[in-house]
Parts: sequence; C-alpha cells; structure tokens
Amino acid sequence: MSSDEFLIGSHVAMKAPDMMLGSAEEAARDGENVFMLYTGAPQSSKRTAIDKLKIDQAHSYMEDHDLQEVVVHAPYIINLGNPKKPQSFHFAVNFLKQEIDRSEAMGADQIVLHPGSHVGSGVEAGIKQIIKGLNEVITPDQKIQVALETMAGKGTEIGSTFEQLAKIIDGVKLNDKLSITFDTCHTSDAGYDIKNDFDGVMKEFDKIIGMDRIKVIHLNDSKNPQGAHKDRHTNIGFGSLGFDALNYVARYPKFDKIPKIIETPTIKINDDVKINPHQYEIKMLKEQKFNPDMIEDIKRDYKDGKISDLVH
Repeated sequence: MSSDEFLIGSHVAMKAPDMMLGSAEEAARDGENVFMLYTGAPQSSKRTAIDKLKIDQAHSYMEDHDLQEVVVHAPYIINLGNPKKPQSFHFAVNFLKQEIDRSEAMGADQIVLHPGSHVGSGVEAGIKQIIKGLNEVITPDQKIQVALETMAGKGTEIGSTFEQLAKIIDGVKLNDKLSITFDTCHTSDAGYDIKNDFDGVMKEFDKIIGMDRIKVIHLNDSKNPQGAHKDRHTNIGFGSLGFDALNYVARYPKFDKIPKIIETPTIKINDDVKINPHQYEIKMLKEQKFNPDMIEDIKRDYKDGKISDLVH
C-alpha cells in the first residue's frame, strides 16, 4: 500500500489567531495527511465568522503539505433525538444547518454527527425524531454528507446498533447525503467484536447498512471491555482492543481511501502539562509496530525539550 492510500490523522485544535491554518499546521507537524476539527467549541454555539477562519490559507498549506482531506465533527450540543423539548429540537436543526454551511465553506466532504439521545422517550421515539430532524436539515443541493457515528450505547444515546442506524437512513428522504463514521471504541463498547472478529463485524455491517456508507473511521482504543457501553477512549494499543486489532482496521483494504482519525487522550506530564500523543501513535501505525514505551518516550522527550510545541 502506498503512503497516499493510507489516510491517517487526528482530531486537531482550531483556535485564534491562526484558526483553520493552525489546524492544518498541527496536522502536518504530527505526520498526518488528513485531519478533523470542530468549527468551534463543541459545547457552545458561539462561532467565528467564516471569513475569519483563514480557509484559503489553510487549503494552500494543505496542498503544499500533502494534507488530503479535512473532516468536521459537529458539536455535542446538537441533539436531534429529543422529542420532549421542541425548543431543543429546533435549535439542533437550525444549528446543524449552520454547521453544514460552515463545513462546506471549509472544504469538508463529511460532517460527523452523533445521531442523538432520546432522553428517556425510548429508542423508537428518538429514531423518529432524528429522522424528522435530518429531513428538515438536508437539502438536495448540499455537497457534504452527514456521517452518522456508531455509538457506544451510553445512557439514552441512539446509534449503538447497526439496525438503529439503518432505520435512520431508511427514513431519510435524501439519504444519499448520509454516510457513516465507524468508531472502533464505540462499536466495541456497543458489543461488537472488533478485537477478534472484525471481518465478521464488517460482514454484518455490510448486510444491514452497506460498506459503501462508511466514509470516516474513528480509530480509538477503549478503556473498557467489549459491551461495556462506556465510551472512554484510550491511546492506541493501550486498551482492550490493542494495537494489532487497530492496525488491522487501519489497514483494512476497503478503507484505503477513507480517512482514519485518532481521538485519543493527552498524556499527563504533571498537573499543568498534558501532551498530545498523536504523532507517536501515527508513527506506530505507519510503521505497523507497537511501542509499549510510548508514554515513557513522550515524558522523556518533553523533559528533553523535544516536544514543547505539542503542549495543550
């Protein structure tokens, strides 16, 4: 497999003053050729004006540094699955429309969306509400796809089974505008055997939804065992899935042209310093070799002053 077929990156920051240009620079520094970002704080509706995001500069930088794709993650405050509060539903619809416009302006082909939570109304009611919301949001002329994410099944969230996602897709009129983000941690926590039978999981997914729907991979290890419904990511190779299983997913032939995005936690150096580990994880995946000393290496490199620019 050539390097341009192995699309690997992480969830990077976007903040003033460099905005999207800074995001691209962080991705390139970490050895990535794809990256994902929020258009603003995930728990807030406050957004910087599109013309202040340095989009043109970012794309010029991306072209010069072999950054092939940017993926946007919709904020957590969007919940299309709440049938109890009409005002919350209408906010979610309107804000998702705005996020789609912003994401298209940023040049993204995919906007990742947590399907939603039914907040105690039951799965069927929640699915019905998500379908209603997506039918209000999606327009025939939009270019970007809404990439529904596979979820862990924590609390009342919807999307932890392939059948639930299939129902949403089937209910949306313009469902050619829908795709899937396949999260390894979430799907394992939901009960699927990612570690020991990924081929079997893919066979089931293909039967229920169709492999061609997968357009983004979230490549994450899990702190919890299969079926825990917890949704706690951990660093590549240091969780219950392990490096070999995640490397297998990353190199899965049908995912050649699909961006693989790492969303793993920072490494704590002390109470004031946390280090982004993504360049180390990406190096392992590129070399297809697990480094059990990664965390110690990060701490040593920080002490030696080699990664001070990665402090978050």
